[in-house]
Amino acid sequence: MTTDSAHLIVADESVTIRPIQPADSVMEGEFIRNLSAETKHYRFLAGVKELPPAELKRLCDVDGVHTMAFVATVEKNGHETEIGVSRYAEYPGDGAGELAITIADAWQHKGLDRLLLKQLITYARTHGMQRLYSLELADNTAMRELASEFGMSVNRDPEDASQVIYSLTL
Repeated sequence: MTTDSAHLIVADESVTIRPIQPADSVMEGEFIRNLSAETKHYRFLAGVKELPPAELKRLCDVDGVHTMAFVATVEKNGHETEIGVSRYAEYPGDGAGELAITIADAWQHKGLDRLLLKQLITYARTHGMQRLYSLELADNTAMRELASEFGMSVNRDPEDASQVIYSLTL
């Protein structure tokens, strides 16, 4: 898994988008801890304060084929700070990957979600994924708008009426 970093200007700040690395687990933990309760609720579909170290390690240890993640970072006080992440994990056997995207509260509504999703889609297409999908709470308007912009189909979750499934054929 080798892919270059992208350096972009978002909201007048220099942002780096790069593949996540195993060494990012502390940064990922800090990112999740600093999300608002609402953002955590939409990301994890439940109330979560922080993730255990083993789960953080799993999220940061991607293989670049069946799992992939890109982080968006900025420099703050001399160290790299995560401000967003997009990821997929392949559902075994059908070429479909479940995607997730999370943006730090201060960076929401600035287009970072689009940049991260575009990076993830491009990568998934070139690495054999046939479809990406996301299970979301039906009242998550930010995801609804993003899914619409990218032409994703939307269906109610047959097992839970409070959730929807967004899907994009690659």
